[in-house]
Amino acid sequence: MLLKKNIPVRYVFGKIKAEVLLVFMYATLVALVYVNFHFTRISIPIAVPTMLGTILSLLLAFRSNQAYDRWWEARTLWGAIVNDSRTLTRQILNFVDTPYNSVEALYFKETFVKRQIAWCYSLGQSLRGLNPVKGASEHMGKGQLAYLQEYTNKPVGLLELHGEDLASAYKEGWINQYQQVELDRTLTRLCNAMGGCERIKNTVFPATYSLYTHLALVLFILVLPFGVIDVFGVMMVPFVVAVAASFLLIEKMAIHLQDPFENKPTDTPMTTIAQTIHRDLKQMLRESQEVEKPKTSSKVATFYIL
Repeated sequence: MLLKKNIPVRYVFGKIKAEVLLVFMYATLVALVYVNFHFTRISIPIAVPTMLGTILSLLLAFRSNQAYDRWWEARTLWGAIVNDSRTLTRQILNFVDTPYNSVEALYFKETFVKRQIAWCYSLGQSLRGLNPVKGASEHMGKGQLAYLQEYTNKPVGLLELHGEDLASAYKEGWINQYQQVELDRTLTRLCNAMGGCERIKNTVFPATYSLYTHLALVLFILVLPFGVIDVFGVMMVPFVVAVAASFLLIEKMAIHLQDPFENKPTDTPMTTIAQTIHRDLKQMLRESQEVEKPKTSSKVATFYIL
């Protein structure tokens, strides 16, 4: 997502420049016919475009609200991911404990936390239809990357690794059954948030509603010059262009907001959020240097071989 406090005017009107040009040409043609050829009967009562504009405003308002609800739900889900990622890290760092704070336990904590960082990056990339390993691979070992090859949905594979590691930690005696249940609940919330994002991604905004709204907008623009030509004369052209541009911008805004995972400037800032999670989890881990991977162990666990 591109984050800017001031949106460039060129970017805003660049989205509707073709439509505005067509409206300008159409309004100019109507004005020339009215002034030069004196076809005064082409004017219609102003009440007609006024009525159409009112109906169109209601349609656009409803669509904009629905589109913003989708965008806001996406942002809320990623806010929950931030909270649950911090919760999961806190639980791992505090629950996993051994009498001598063994190297295996320290390596387990580090591997688990880094995998959660990788999951956040991978989920964002996956939702945007990009390479789900990009940005996440640097936080995982070769064994974990090889394990993910079996999964089409990489974030699901990472959550599966989380679950296997928790089962291994329970067998090692590093966490008790109550702690395992709490950790599993946190993983479930992360899985639910991921499912919510995928639901928004895969649920298409009703095409018929978009079509009908656009047709109403086109009809309004076609009728508007004939309703104001008697009042403004030739100056009707900039007036019609301004009004049409306003409605077109609102329509474009709704179109962009309704898909918050399409790698656009109006996108949910998933990469920025993942970077925030990355920073916070690293600070919670408090690692001055990486813990060396244990070479041998009396018990085989997922995090040893990955």
